[in-house]
Amino acid sequence: MAISYIRPDKYFDGAFEQLKSINAYAQASGIDISDEYVDQTSQNNTLDQREDVVNFFKSHMNRDLLISDAWVLSSTIQDLLQMFACLLKNEMRIHIVNAGVVIDKNSDVMLVLGIIDQLRQELESREKKLIGRPKGSRSSSKFDPYLDQIIAFIRENVSVSAMAREMKVSRSSLKDYIESRELKEVANGLVTLDVPVNAEEKVIETIVCPHSEKTIEESKA
Repeated sequence: MAISYIRPDKYFDGAFEQLKSINAYAQASGIDISDEYVDQTSQNNTLDQREDVVNFFKSHMNRDLLISDAWVLSSTIQDLLQMFACLLKNEMRIHIVNAGVVIDKNSDVMLVLGIIDQLRQELESREKKLIGRPKGSRSSSKFDPYLDQIIAFIRENVSVSAMAREMKVSRSSLKDYIESRELKEVANGLVTLDVPVNAEEKVIETIVCPHSEKTIEESKA
């Protein structure tokens, strides 16, 4: 049994994109997700300000954890390192879906460093692209905070009309949201995902090391 953790960010992927890739990965890997957590807290919150998340992970020790990418745990390198250390200490196996890799306490340290360095590169790239519309803003909706509840309703075969009454929202708006995001297909695992080949090697190869402006020949001179 596995758990999934989703935390949307306006500069990266929204909740729907994460849920879509996680469910497709779980379906392809034969993994049964028993609990999903959609976290709406700000990415600016440090780990010690995220008590609910910490308690969620503590209550699911020795489990498989599915996340779409490393930044979901934290977009702060210091917090990400602490999160990795604590999760692995508690015997959890971290499936990083978009990278196609699984990290546990026996993983090659270069794989862990590669994942962390990928986040460092993404954050540096984000700083250079702050002008313009954030990546995730186009798909934002007032229903996004209720995504996990809607998915649960769909899996229980609750009608859209009954959902709308329960949530006290417009049936037509909710129906459009479900259809535009293909939530029925997502909830039932009908979305496919291309799993990278030689994923661990590819992650390690993305590590970027600092280099001097001088060439080797100039250094020898």
